[in-house]
Amino acid sequence: MINLDAYAYSNALKIVHPAEKLSFAMITLVVCLASPTVITPLIVLALMAGGIIIKAGIPGRFFVKLMLVPLTFLLVSVLTIAFSISPSPAGFWLAHNVGGLTLGIRFPDLITAVHIFIKSLGAVSCLYFLALTTPITEIITVLGKMRVPVIITELMVLIYRFIFVFMEIATTIRRAQSSRLGYISKKSSFRSLSWLFSALFGKVFLKSNELFDTMTSRCYTGEIKVLAKKYPVSLKNYLVLTMLEIPLVLLNLLGR
Repeated sequence: MINLDAYAYSNALKIVHPAEKLSFAMITLVVCLASPTVITPLIVLALMAGGIIIKAGIPGRFFVKLMLVPLTFLLVSVLTIAFSISPSPAGFWLAHNVGGLTLGIRFPDLITAVHIFIKSLGAVSCLYFLALTTPITEIITVLGKMRVPVIITELMVLIYRFIFVFMEIATTIRRAQSSRLGYISKKSSFRSLSWLFSALFGKVFLKSNELFDTMTSRCYTGEIKVLAKKYPVSLKNYLVLTMLEIPLVLLNLLGR
């Protein structure tokens, strides 16, 4: 997470207007989710990978590590779609009888699961492109100009901030436990982990109170204001965006 935030401020696309990057990521995300075939999500995944690695100059190994993060959740989700349980073996492509019930895979369910899996990877890559190339403060500025309610943007800032607070406190507590052999065995690991969670929420609650006091002392009046940096608007970038999105939209229409 810390590296992700660092790349957002130091990538090669940091000079590009945040509205252009936000438009590119969000439009491509919608096109990817609306795709009736697996071709568009695969193109989107390759497109975003190229934008992150080649254009933004972010290491490919780091991007691959980020893409591995949601794989566990995606695999669990698609497996529940691919596998079915039925008292009758009719209609199964692959099946196994377990206690009088048939556990197996129907071919249409397998195709649906693969489609959802690839589509999810494409959508996640769009969000990673935005997160790796655009700092949260610039995203908030663009959303403010789009008249997004203040309560939503403030929640985004606070949640983003507390992700790092959680990580910092959890790392400190775990390091202290490890130095006292808290994870030397399986039993002690479970006990130390339960203590970590109980201490973590208490300390984060105290941190939230400290943060509110700090904001109040700096004349917080119910709205978080950030300094907006001025960027040149590039018609060339919008033209490139249009040239990239139109073929994807046409591909979706042909796929239907």
